[in-house]
Amino acid sequence: MPLFWRIFLLNAVVLITATVLLLGPVTVSTPVLLTEAFVLTVGLAAMLGANALLLRVGLAPLQRVTRAMSTTDLLRPGQRPEVTGRGEIAELISTYNTMLDRLEDERATSSARALSAQEDERRRIAQELHDEVGQSLTAVLLQLKRVADHAPPELREELSLVQETTRGSLDEIRRIARRLRPGVLDELGLASALKALTTEFGGPGLTVQHRLDPDLPDLGPEAELVLYRVAQEGLTNIARHADARRAEVSLRRSPSGVELRVQDDGRGIGDASEGAGILGMRERALLVGADLDVGPAADGGTRVRLSVPVPVRGPAPVRTPPPVTTAPDRKHRT
Repeated sequence: MPLFWRIFLLNAVVLITATVLLLGPVTVSTPVLLTEAFVLTVGLAAMLGANALLLRVGLAPLQRVTRAMSTTDLLRPGQRPEVTGRGEIAELISTYNTMLDRLEDERATSSARALSAQEDERRRIAQELHDEVGQSLTAVLLQLKRVADHAPPELREELSLVQETTRGSLDEIRRIARRLRPGVLDELGLASALKALTTEFGGPGLTVQHRLDPDLPDLGPEAELVLYRVAQEGLTNIARHADARRAEVSLRRSPSGVELRVQDDGRGIGDASEGAGILGMRERALLVGADLDVGPAADGGTRVRLSVPVPVRGPAPVRTPPPVTTAPDRKHRT
């Protein structure tokens, strides 16, 4: 029965009951006696209570849908209200769940395009920094060295300072290029890239350790890039905001795939809202169907946990070799 007719019939029953009571043998004195007023009050309260109870029971699924609409986050997919109720209410919940499926698919597709374009742009900029700006600064260093060799002694100290400044700028450009597109990830793999990342962020005020399992499964280039970027963003947040002394990056095998953890002993995330860095990590996690959790660590700092599933690959199909055919003997005619 449609929701309209259910509410209509519910109110009709209440009104018909009141009309029957008014047409019955029960009379009301003028002025109303105390007992009659008590009976009328109790009857009215009973009818209103029954009406409210039945409406609450009938509209309870709509309240659950309302709560789901107010708490749904497309960066945390999979949250769906249970399809309960009858008629139009069940159809409404099913339609809402279908809409969420479509929105999550469209968001994942658009995020994949945006992040892919971002990685391509990073690769292009890193290549230009390395090839154009890096080579230009290298040529400047060589020219400064030649000039310093023939310069008067009173100018050599100033030229030496210019050389050190230029060399520092060249090192900074190379560091930026490595962060934009880590060549070690493509050349030596994820483990070597994470080790280089921990070495880069480690310093006098922050000790960064790594714990990497040696027998990691084959993840594929897309999942490896997501793991590297999440570790990079986690260490960047630690270096900028955590005020930590020690951090650790661990990559271990899990029952469903691999698990990356980046944690520190800093002041923790507290009740701060998620910024662009964490939202970017969630966007990347959706690309490979991973689960990202950001929360307090055991020692009071912050822990970033990324669980990446590894798709189960079936056995390779057995290819039957083609049959060997023997060429027929050819007899020469004499």
